[in-house]
Amino acid sequence: MTPQDASAAAAKVCLLAPVVPVLVIDDAGIAADLARALVAGGLPALEVTLRTPAALDAIREMAAVPGGVVGAGTLLTPKDVEAAKAAGATFGVSPGATDILLDACEANDLPLLPGTATASEAMRLLERGYTVQKFFPAEANGGAPALKAIGAPIPQVKFCPTGGVSLKNAGYYLGLSNTLCVGGSWVAPKDKVAAGDWAGITALAQEAAALT
Repeated sequence: MTPQDASAAAAKVCLLAPVVPVLVIDDAGIAADLARALVAGGLPALEVTLRTPAALDAIREMAAVPGGVVGAGTLLTPKDVEAAKAAGATFGVSPGATDILLDACEANDLPLLPGTATASEAMRLLERGYTVQKFFPAEANGGAPALKAIGAPIPQVKFCPTGGVSLKNAGYYLGLSNTLCVGGSWVAPKDKVAAGDWAGITALAQEAAALT
């Protein structure tokens, strides 16, 4: 997969909804129910971070949910890429980008949303052919004003800002011409997941899906 094809595929994922839920899952047994709740609320693109032992099993469970488009987040190594692809992930997300990781995603035909934090990093990825990138950590890097400033000289790149994004500030990012969507964990809070409050999560997803 070429970087250009990867960016085109990543853009399609980003345009499915204004918010991509960023999910840290400790129990794969609830993964399918969580996915169904989010999809029912209008958020089909789901990022399962590889931060827990249950993550790969959770991806397998979610990949079987109709209407869901499941990706793996926190990709750091080629082994992560191969494991995510084998589990059923159809896209990947990384906090940053290294040549080794980019090579692995291209070799395994896994579209990647590579992380970037600075103009130089964005330019380097653009030079390689990645026109869709993740701005991370968004709030710590200056938030929407910083992303707007980066967009002025580098309009070719579109972003999914993630990290500190919430219902309260998501609209500021989505109002930028270089933002395709945002990533956030607020649509699946730990207390509602632990309680199995799928109706409550669907309601949060509906609220997020209505953002413009």
